Amino acid sequence: MPNFFKKVITLSILKFIILSSISFAEIVNKIEIQGNERIPDETIKMFSKTNIGDDVSEKDLNNILKDIYNSSFFKDVGVSISNNVLNIKVIENPLVENVEIKGPKAKKIVKLLKKDLKIKERSSYNESFFKSDKKKIINDLKEIGYFFSKVDVVIEELKDNKVNIIYQIEMGEKAKIKKISFIGDKIYKDRKLRSVIVSEEYKFWKFISGKKFLNKNLISLDERLLKNFYLNKGYYNVKINSSFAKLVSESEFELIYNIIPNEKYSFNNLILNLPTDFDPENFNDLKNLFTDLKGKTYSLFTIEKILDKIDQIILDEEYKTLKSEVVEDIDKNRINLSFNVSEGEKFKINRINVYGNNITQENVIRNQLLVDEGDEFNSILAAKSINNIKSLNIFKSVQSKVVDNEDMSKDIDITIEEKATGEIMAGAGVGTDGTSFQFGVKENNYLGRGIALNSELIVSEETIKGKFSVSNPNFKNSDKSVYTNIQSLETDRLSTSGYKTNKTGFGFGTSFEYQDDVIIGLGQDSFYEEIETNSSASTKQKKQEGNYFDTFVKLSLDYDKRNQKFKTSDGFRSSYFVDIPIISDNNSLINTYVFSYFSELYEDNITKISFYGKSANSITNDDVKLSERVYLPANRLRGFQSGKVGPKDGNDFIGGNYATSVNISSTLPQILPNAQNLDVSMFLDAGNVWGVDYDSSLDDTNKIRSSVGFGMDWFTLIGPLTISLTHPISKADTDKTESFKFNLGTTF
Repeated sequence: MPNFFKKVITLSILKFIILSSISFAEIVNKIEIQGNERIPDETIKMFSKTNIGDDVSEKDLNNILKDIYNSSFFKDVGVSISNNVLNIKVIENPLVENVEIKGPKAKKIVKLLKKDLKIKERSSYNESFFKSDKKKIINDLKEIGYFFSKVDVVIEELKDNKVNIIYQIEMGEKAKIKKISFIGDKIYKDRKLRSVIVSEEYKFWKFISGKKFLNKNLISLDERLLKNFYLNKGYYNVKINSSFAKLVSESEFELIYNIIPNEKYSFNNLILNLPTDFDPENFNDLKNLFTDLKGKTYSLFTIEKILDKIDQIILDEEYKTLKSEVVEDIDKNRINLSFNVSEGEKFKINRINVYGNNITQENVIRNQLLVDEGDEFNSILAAKSINNIKSLNIFKSVQSKVVDNEDMSKDIDITIEEKATGEIMAGAGVGTDGTSFQFGVKENNYLGRGIALNSELIVSEETIKGKFSVSNPNFKNSDKSVYTNIQSLETDRLSTSGYKTNKTGFGFGTSFEYQDDVIIGLGQDSFYEEIETNSSASTKQKKQEGNYFDTFVKLSLDYDKRNQKFKTSDGFRSSYFVDIPIISDNNSLINTYVFSYFSELYEDNITKISFYGKSANSITNDDVKLSERVYLPANRLRGFQSGKVGPKDGNDFIGGNYATSVNISSTLPQILPNAQNLDVSMFLDAGNVWGVDYDSSLDDTNKIRSSVGFGMDWFTLIGPLTISLTHPISKADTDKTESFKFNLGTTF
């Protein structure tokens, strides 16, 4: 009997709840809103997600309350329904008039702290957003080394329900890295591991480097660099278990990395799986490499190089939708690798969006793209497009993001950051026979159109050379480059060799892509020249005294197979130039050939081998004029003064009919590896200048000049600084050497 009554009572309660719920629901005939001043009624109705005629229950009222609160515009919200009228009462959050950050003196720090704040000027104040913003500012300060900063906030109330938010920041001292330690079975010495990471121990002389301060982002980068280092040494299962900072004094930390390398691995079988319609012969070099790698130490760098090579072959054969991937199979301490090339999923490019170009016209950026809207998406071409934009050297940074759309298409978002594109350059050389000076002003992005303006002045003890040029890489969106220039050269050797030349002229031309990677150039140069001699000049030189007007047609052929224009690491470039005389007394035919080969011998290294050859001969067997004789450019034979090697007539270096050089340079990433803005390289140059058509007794055919040295490219706070220290290996007694040279520039 008691159980019977319990069931009756339970059923009655459930019936009451159900009937109450049903009886509470009302149809909304009207919506009344009170308390809003800035936010329109229609906006609040939109937040409520409720319309006239909706059936509203108590549960719906709770949802309406939450939805309006979640808009972040209101401090308090009340919702009720009576007589089919939905009543919404709100108290608006204050409007934020200004967000100020006081304390940091550096504008870039203020900009960093303001970036991505949820509460911005002219937005509504929100307590949860405010707490989140304060936490973000504290974390941002820690990420740039200010672990001891204090952040106080003042909310200044204004009229009309407005407020100012003021962040009062005491920066404190930057947290210094007193010591960097490595624990665990690290195998390598601490000194070696310190050269791998970016963070540095604090030393008083490191006043420029910012890597000596504790920085969360740099610590994360250090962990990745350490892991990649061990992966390239064969430690496939390396674990960077933890990295932490221990406070050792009032403002100094010890940075500790715990490393467990585990067992060392080596390559076993490497297999390449290709689609049936591929020609295996295109991949013979890779298959030979696979054979050589078997049994050698595992290296992540080697795998990446193989994948890059496969991608390049795919691109060369125009298989645009294919993809390559590697599958690893571990057999004890050996790794089998299968490189699989397969048909990739096809995606159309819907849109290519360009952001951040406040100065540069968008067509300048789009002209560098190898993909277009409507094309099939290809990740290799997309990456090469970004590299092409970087190679313009007119942007501080270039970032890209590929966005997947619901309709199986992709958008490419390109975000660039503008930089100052004007340059002022000054240079000097110091050698055995005096000094030379160089000055130039350059604008790489005139009016935001990608047009380059360049003016330079070179002064030495005997010569003055000036030149002004204008270059438009895509004239009227024709995919053709055009240029024009005016120049003047005066060489005064009256006191030493008895002659003086003054040559003034202008040139113009164009270039265009004839086939893939093949550029053809066509131009014209015209010069007026005066040659003056005195009694101390030789008989041959006196014969050339007079005035000349010469016009040359310039042809060029450029075959460019570099993997990328910006920071080239692989491939080659072959260029041929010829100047054909049209109007000339001497009819000098000038040929120039340049070949450069690039290779990455080991990680982060770039090695370049280059050949240069030039000749000048008269097609009518006349003597080549003094100003048309051939000299080696300064960058082709470092360690020697420009124009001060080769045949001499008396005290005068007269150049030759022929010049050639071989140059080998290799970057040294092991030297100052943590210096992000500094590159060190070593080089070997060898060259010769020979041939005197007007007097064979003056020829200097057999003497090869050579030099070895170190170069440094350093992007300083002022601008780019280039320094070379050179030691001649072989030279003639008459040659003039130059052991030290530098160039310094700045931007505007």
